[in-house]
Amino acid sequence: MKNVLLKFLILASMLLGLPMLGIVLAGYPILRYLEFPPETLYISHAPFSWVAFTAYTLFITAVLLPLFIPVIRSIRRTIPDSATVFPFPWWGRLGVIIGMLFWILAWTRFSWFAGLQPHTFTPLWLAYILVINALCYRRTGRCMLINRRRYFLLLFPASAAFWWFFEYLNRFVQNWHYTGVHYGAVKYFCLATLPFSTVLPAVLGTREWIAGFPWMRQGFKNFLPLGFSHPKIAAQTALVISACGLTGIGIWPDYLFPLLWVSPLMIIVSLQALMRERHVLSDIFKGDWRGAISSAAAALFCGLFWEMWNYYSLAKWQYSVPFVHRFQIFEMPLLGYAGYLPFGLECLVIGDLLSRLTKSFSHDH
Repeated sequence: MKNVLLKFLILASMLLGLPMLGIVLAGYPILRYLEFPPETLYISHAPFSWVAFTAYTLFITAVLLPLFIPVIRSIRRTIPDSATVFPFPWWGRLGVIIGMLFWILAWTRFSWFAGLQPHTFTPLWLAYILVINALCYRRTGRCMLINRRRYFLLLFPASAAFWWFFEYLNRFVQNWHYTGVHYGAVKYFCLATLPFSTVLPAVLGTREWIAGFPWMRQGFKNFLPLGFSHPKIAAQTALVISACGLTGIGIWPDYLFPLLWVSPLMIIVSLQALMRERHVLSDIFKGDWRGAISSAAAALFCGLFWEMWNYYSLAKWQYSVPFVHRFQIFEMPLLGYAGYLPFGLECLVIGDLLSRLTKSFSHDH
């Protein structure tokens, strides 16, 4: 339990302290990064660049293409499951009804609903969480909502804290901002925390569902072993790169903004590796990519729903991504969806740490 808390403390200190340290060293005004709610847009992003867009596209393609090939092969060769299919639970049907209702309310502007119009996001995602757990239950007879209830409930406050870190890091790059509503600090914090609390339950529930597909189980269990000859040096290097990148993220936001999504993952995995603990990449070193692929796919799947439901909502977010802001799918530029992939691994890491923490707490009591 102490090791888990220590990693959280180090991660929080680096994420909160290093970007601000960079701002101080650069002599930038600190107060604009502490404005709450964050409404002032003070970063002027670089315009679209075909060179940068092409480079990012080639890099993302080079990373993802080798992973698509086994998916296609696995789907073709998949042996159908003969397992029992469980009935779709009543609360899953309730989730479908609630989701459809609030989807309609989110995208319309009924006068009688005007007071609640900005607040449709949370019930939409609570409905999604019900449905995705119901789909898991239908396939295996198990789901987090039923079989890991304490862990499931703890995901909500953990998720709120988790996403507030990303909101803080966004102060230094301003890749997204919110429009449509304006609140005071306390009300903004309370109303924003509610939808933030649904992120981890949604992504990890979706991961559990995707992990149950036969093509996932059969296609990536014995895939490509990936390791380092000197893991300690690799972990130290990743930690240093993350620290330097976070320090500079507010100084060079147009160039270092991808670290907003990558650095938390690098920090946690590096700390776990240095402490000789099992981490999210441990199975990959053995050739088992199921956890990583299912988590990345889950975040991307949720991302499509996030962006879709956001598009016509009253309270919404908009993006400003340097160099590659073009070919938008909903509000998100095409290449921006790649950010969901490492984000899925970060969700897996936090979920795993929370699971260890709850197990450790149970053993201590």
